[in-house]
Amino acid sequence: MNIEKLKDKILSLPKEDRERLLREVTDSENKFNLTSILSRRHEFDNKTGVCPHCSHPKYVRFGKDKGAQRYKCKSCERSFTEYTGTWMAGIHKKEKIVDYLKLMIQEKSLDKIVLELGINKKTAFDWRHKILASLSNKDEDFFSGITESDESFMLRSEKGMEVKGRKPRKRGGKSKKRGVSKDQVAIIATQDRNSLLDLSVATLGRITKADIENAIGQRIKKNKTILCSDSHHSYKSFAKKAEVEFHPINASKGERVKGVFHIQHVNSTHNKIKKWISSTFWGVSTKYLQQYLNWYILKEKIKSRSDVTVAFAEQILGVNALKNFKKIQSDYDKLISTQ
Repeated sequence: MNIEKLKDKILSLPKEDRERLLREVTDSENKFNLTSILSRRHEFDNKTGVCPHCSHPKYVRFGKDKGAQRYKCKSCERSFTEYTGTWMAGIHKKEKIVDYLKLMIQEKSLDKIVLELGINKKTAFDWRHKILASLSNKDEDFFSGITESDESFMLRSEKGMEVKGRKPRKRGGKSKKRGVSKDQVAIIATQDRNSLLDLSVATLGRITKADIENAIGQRIKKNKTILCSDSHHSYKSFAKKAEVEFHPINASKGERVKGVFHIQHVNSTHNKIKKWISSTFWGVSTKYLQQYLNWYILKEKIKSRSDVTVAFAEQILGVNALKNFKKIQSDYDKLISTQ
């Protein structure tokens, strides 16, 4: 059947059938595109990839491994597949990955994903965190112009873990200690007026100059960044050491705006994050908080894209995903050791 006859046949269908056919064709095409992006086979077959073990660009095909194309590096002589190092390495039911991603981007609960895909809840949970481990909050771009930075606090959560040393509390409860204490997790949010954003889980309790340095020290540059924050002495000390122009906003004296300087954008970001985490996920464990902040950064970066699912898929192909996933516990242990 030629194109014209096929077109006439489609147009002869009832409107509801035409719309359904269009949706199914579009979904199939999107699924094919996503599968192609995630497999990375085209990248290696076109010789544009590098060995995930040593980053050498020379390799040869080396048979198959459970359906995946296998390669051998000419430098380190180690073998790898199109999935090595990525969050998809070693997982079963790869045919459900695309559907999982779509549901994850729609921010469906794990229970709904389990029901929709027929997978184990532990599997759904692990996939989410392996995917998030592909994302990094360590952007290499410098903050430019007026850059707002401020800390906010969330109650430390051990959701999903066995509570030891204290009575368990209801989700969303309050600390028994007044003011800022070690029961609270400090999140440093920094963004410039070009919407470049950084969100870092810094410490338990009050932040120090070292915490600010660890969070944004590599992205602040003399003669390029103008730092604006509250009058916390740690920011003042950090700005002095970094040799950047600094404009404090003294909120304790009722100061909100000082000319073009304020921290209203970053405070708005804090509020949005807390609402997103509370309403969408009913809170998250402090152990995984940084991964969710990285997700929020990506959400903001790609929200104007018409192909959000494709944009998301392109960002989760990092070959350090499994390494980062295995480090989550040690990073959490390091965080709670600050108390």
